[in-house]
Amino acid sequence: MTVILLGVFSKRSALEILDWKPTRSAEVEAENEVDDIEQMVAAQNELRRRRGKPERSLEDIESEWRES
Repeated sequence: MTVILLGVFSKRSALEILDWKPTRSAEVEAENEVDDIEQMVAAQNELRRRRGKPERSLEDIESEWRES
């Protein structure tokens, strides 16, 4: 009970008390997102090649998405 009261009346935030820091920076997260998108487009193009369809670029996919 004492620990709960200390937490309720403390002036420090929970993040300060726990000394929590994100494991990755925002830049690394953005780079991971870009890599993920490139991998998804490459995988989709591999399937399209197997079916005999033309490949699509990221720009093609973005323009189709904007038109819908």
